Amino acid sequence: MNFSSKLLEDAVAEFSKLPGIGQKTALRLVLHLLNKDQTEVDQFGNAMIQLKQNIKQCAVCNNISDFEICEICASRKRDRSLVCVVEDTRDVMAIENTGQYLGLYHVLGGLISPMDGVGPADLFIENLVHRVGDKEIKEIILALSPNMEGDTTLFYLFKKLKGFDLIISTIARGIAFGGELEYTDEITLGRSIVTRVPYESTLMK
Repeated sequence: MNFSSKLLEDAVAEFSKLPGIGQKTALRLVLHLLNKDQTEVDQFGNAMIQLKQNIKQCAVCNNISDFEICEICASRKRDRSLVCVVEDTRDVMAIENTGQYLGLYHVLGGLISPMDGVGPADLFIENLVHRVGDKEIKEIILALSPNMEGDTTLFYLFKKLKGFDLIISTIARGIAFGGELEYTDEITLGRSIVTRVPYESTLMK
């Protein structure tokens, strides 16, 4: 692609680094911003800068937050005996949108994937083990995407947690294998949470 401006080329190159954004889409986005008022472009840029500089990670569940303790962990309305383990913040948002879950969360920050060089030590697994030492927690729901990496992580977590006096369950398989939680419709995801099953029973099938 030939550019009439080095500034334009550099901006398109940066947008092209975003997931799912090709060069043509990046060019369209950059040209869209060029047609906006300076104030709007400044607001866009400042929002990104403020996000990067000021975003925090909840000290309890590792979710993205504006505060040291996220609003979910800080809420007195949540069921503190229930912790739902998810891959990342997108899954928290997907489950919250169902309106079917009122417990707490634990964000792993990824899934075990030897092919990608991601092992248990790269995830927030030890934090989870430390949390379940709190007698207040009665059930852990393993809500990970039904794919190879998700199943590997599920099995590893089960082995780490099975010695504790708590229920270990997993979401019902209303979600097709290979799917991603964040793309599952709210009704199916909500039903999968509500009709969760003991994880150990899935090992016998």
